[in-house]
Amino acid sequence: MKTATITEAKNGLSALIDRVKAGESVIITDRGVPVAVLAPAPGRVDLEDRLASLERRGLIRRGAGGPALAEILRRRPVPTPGTDALALVREDRDARW
Repeated sequence: MKTATITEAKNGLSALIDRVKAGESVIITDRGVPVAVLAPAPGRVDLEDRLASLERRGLIRRGAGGPALAEILRRRPVPTPGTDALALVREDRDARW
């Protein structure tokens, strides 16, 4: 849990709010004595804010895109007893490329 003095909180409130949006709590101190806790509102989870925070800290790198929906939903061959699995894999690969 992060701690910040009143002066640090006043001067860097935006950065502290970003941390709170990411799910962290921040203890505000006055001359070393905890006086307040800045914490996320109950039930509030903003995935986009969380991912942006992790990306800014260099902990993740989001991809540029993924496979097309049609590719994800495409039916894959199902092997039946006596079928050569390697042949099915080759057939699937050749169908895509």
